[in-house]
Amino acid sequence: MTPFSLPAMAESTLQGSAFARISVTIQATKSLSVPVVLFDFDGVLFRGDAFAEFLRAHCRQQWWRVVLAAPVLLVAAPFMAMRRTRRSARIFLVWLALLGVSLSRYRQLAQEFGCARARDARRFSRPALDTLKTHRHQGARVVVVTGCEETLARAMLDGLGLGDIELVASSLKPGRPGLRVGVHNVGFQKAHQLRLRGVRAPWNVAYGDSFADLDMLAAARSAVLVNPDRALLAKLSSRLRQRLSIVEW
Repeated sequence: MTPFSLPAMAESTLQGSAFARISVTIQATKSLSVPVVLFDFDGVLFRGDAFAEFLRAHCRQQWWRVVLAAPVLLVAAPFMAMRRTRRSARIFLVWLALLGVSLSRYRQLAQEFGCARARDARRFSRPALDTLKTHRHQGARVVVVTGCEETLARAMLDGLGLGDIELVASSLKPGRPGLRVGVHNVGFQKAHQLRLRGVRAPWNVAYGDSFADLDMLAAARSAVLVNPDRALLAKLSSRLRQRLSIVEW
């Protein structure tokens, strides 16, 4: 090795390191430049509450669940009406409705139900789906952020031909003697779950339909409220101000 080779190698290494840093910086800049657009699912893309419909259909097929749930629903109704206890009441009702169902069995049932729902075009908002596809064609990173359970929501999106759309949803986990809610992706959890996946505020556009979407809407440069009633509009307009727009889908 000549006396001059070490400096030459050091210079080459430094140049390579610099180019690597420049490359990483360029890639990060490109990533940051991609607009992020968020869509709620229930009430925005889907007309109704998909997971609640699944649970009702599941209970109707097994009469003993209806018998078991009827008196419990009477007791749980006041807790569902209060915001502080609503989440706990919903989690308990999910556990009751899926009592004795394994996670693999649930996923099979949810997949079948979701595929069937996806074939019924009347259950989905055509303007919302068209808007989602427009954002996607324009190069945006489109993410569906929903309180609906993941397997069920994924089955419906796949059935609609939206298998490439990112999904952040609620999840279930095994418990005793049935399934329990793992992640209840509503309210502040939506922003939290997005951060865990590398999606950080502010995002460019967010579409929501309820007060539970406030955190997601508040972190958007442009917040779109879908089919609001007067009470909801009054609650959110003062918080979102000029960033808020309304669509009737």
